[in-house]
Amino acid sequence: VTDGATATGNALVRALVAAGAEQVWVGESQPGAALPGLEELAALPSVTLVPLDVTDPASVQRLAGQIGGQLDILINDAELQRVPAGPPPSGVALARAQMDVNYFGLLNLMQHFDPQAHGTACRSLEAWVNLLSVHALSSFPPRGTFCAAQAAALSLSHYQRAQARACGMRVINVFPGPLAGEAAPGSRLATLQPATLARAIVESLRDAVEDVYPGEVAQQWLARWLENPKVLEYEPD
Repeated sequence: VTDGATATGNALVRALVAAGAEQVWVGESQPGAALPGLEELAALPSVTLVPLDVTDPASVQRLAGQIGGQLDILINDAELQRVPAGPPPSGVALARAQMDVNYFGLLNLMQHFDPQAHGTACRSLEAWVNLLSVHALSSFPPRGTFCAAQAAALSLSHYQRAQARACGMRVINVFPGPLAGEAAPGSRLATLQPATLARAIVESLRDAVEDVYPGEVAQQWLARWLENPKVLEYEPD
């Protein structure tokens, strides 16, 4: 699990442990920082915290060299939603930060963990999960640059899936709607609890599903997008 400091990452780790995972490595992008929930995760049986910053190729390469050959499943949940330390970025700076995590972060992981790119070191990988967003399907005006970064990550995951067939690795893309605490003030959208999302990811691994749309909003938006891909572009909220 590439980022354990988010509510989703925390729930994912707990769901994997509950499902019987023998060993769960949990990425922490700021080792030593008192980030929410990490201390509690570290106390769980079979959980090990590891330094991992998906935006830093050297960090990704070091971890791949240490544990790459031992992984069965990689779940990339790293996503720029929370405000980083210091002055919050905006405009082009925010767009670059979102691309750095959501797109280039995935690319860094692929270059060092993906069996097709990394020789024999990660041949044990059976499944790769990309936690995306339903916003990857269509631009959503209030989150334009985030949607663009998600769309780029989705396109990259399609390439990854095509390449993965040769080594038998499954690529699972997960498209949730807004999570609890993410919806804009006053929004009437139903939000998804991180624990519910985590259970959906574990179920997708068990059921060998390629694309997962957890939650009411994701299901509704998928149906509307399939009917008319343009429809979501013109909705302000």
